[in-house]
Amino acid sequence: MVFRVLIFVHRWLGVALCVLFLLWFPSGIVMMYWDYPSVTPADRIERATALRVGDIKVSLSDALATSGMTQPRQVRLSTFDRRPVYRFRSGRDEAIVYADTGELHELVTRAMADRIAAAWTSRSVSRPEVDTLNDVDQWTLQQRAAMPLWKYAWDDGQELYISQASGEVVQHTTRSSRFWAYLGAIPHWFYFTPLRKHGPQWSSVVIWSSGIATVSALIGIVIGLWMYSPAKRYRYAGKPTSIPYRGQKRWHTVFGLIFGLGAATWAFSGMLSMDPFPTRSGGPAGGRVAPVGDIQQALRGRLQLAAFGSKEPRQALEELRDAPVKEIELVTVGRSPFYLATLSPGDTRVVPIDGTPAPQFDPDWLMNGVSAVAGANQIADMRVIDTYDRYYLDRRRERPLPVVLARFDDTARTRIYIDPKTARIVAGYDAGDWMNRWLYHGLHSLDFPWLYEYRPLWDVVVIAFMVGGTALCVTSLILAWRVVGRRLSRLAGNRSPVADPDDLVPQAP
Repeated sequence: MVFRVLIFVHRWLGVALCVLFLLWFPSGIVMMYWDYPSVTPADRIERATALRVGDIKVSLSDALATSGMTQPRQVRLSTFDRRPVYRFRSGRDEAIVYADTGELHELVTRAMADRIAAAWTSRSVSRPEVDTLNDVDQWTLQQRAAMPLWKYAWDDGQELYISQASGEVVQHTTRSSRFWAYLGAIPHWFYFTPLRKHGPQWSSVVIWSSGIATVSALIGIVIGLWMYSPAKRYRYAGKPTSIPYRGQKRWHTVFGLIFGLGAATWAFSGMLSMDPFPTRSGGPAGGRVAPVGDIQQALRGRLQLAAFGSKEPRQALEELRDAPVKEIELVTVGRSPFYLATLSPGDTRVVPIDGTPAPQFDPDWLMNGVSAVAGANQIADMRVIDTYDRYYLDRRRERPLPVVLARFDDTARTRIYIDPKTARIVAGYDAGDWMNRWLYHGLHSLDFPWLYEYRPLWDVVVIAFMVGGTALCVTSLILAWRVVGRRLSRLAGNRSPVADPDDLVPQAP
């Protein structure tokens, strides 16, 4: 009776959801190499106009007075619409003051958006189609707060979205990026606009479908092992066999026994990406002796703009006159003021108020700062590493290296990674992150150190698994179609039993 119930549940779960399960595996192969289109901070820096010393005519103090802010948390000198601007930010509030005239930026005009679009795409704005977007579409599902948008579309396939409120480019797609997204991220994440625009409902669909897929795969494994005969007590094509099926059922059983456990763990780890269970980060209560927030606050403390009075941003830019500086940020590191200049993605310069520019902050100085906050006796290990490890890794090799690794002697086994180019914590891990690291990233991306560091071995293994999972789902789809066909035949009035061509083969004598 239990066996019959398991078969019934497995069969009808497959009938109901086999198409959804089939979407995951081939789309997973695509996602190994192509992401969902997005505009990253690196994209903004790459396309930004370089700052020119001669254009900076307004002092920091005058710009601050114009902004109306008394104590901004972040101050940057960058460009907007090819003009230098001071950006003052406090929480969600931002004020932009033009550094060439001292005017306060207040309104984004259509002409301004046209210039921004032309600069970003290197295309003339005399040819694109321009629409106003008041609701999200397939490529702006996470840009609801930036609405309304201007959408620019060129005949070469480029599409650009600019916020009418801020003038920022919030999305950029090409014909190629959209094509791969339709084959990869969209079906894999169920990122279909009518569903994804309703966040809670989309989350529930992903969680429940992943959970059902996990249960279905586990039941299938139980059935396959139950029916498998090591003694080969069945016959297939006149010969003894261990599997009591022929045709598609036989292939489904074979693929299930080989790839079923991987399919179950993959579906379960995908469900974990949606945080379906309550988690507690940081280990046992009171277990952390060095909260990451305290260390970050010590590394990048509150801005004291008065400390920058002896060296204006223009002077810092003059000291880097031979470098194409895209942005200058005012930072306080270890209670000392610095200008952090960004030249290109991943390439920065540090300009102290008293001193000459340097390619990065001194790692030993950063480590001393961490020790001062955490206490030297609470640090298990602290050093500079120039290779990725099992908790800090990146398939595309875009995360910064080298970094300062600090491991703490606390019950949460806290570890943090500090980029010496920016004095920021770029990654962290503690015992509370175990599920996310190993059950999600480990099982879903197979980024285990013994495999992940050896490419193309990782690619071969993952693709082989995806192909096997696809074959498993294809056989499930065929079997589901047959089940539905037999049911429809009976509903149409065919009262005689409809034989399943893949039913059990006779037992060997």
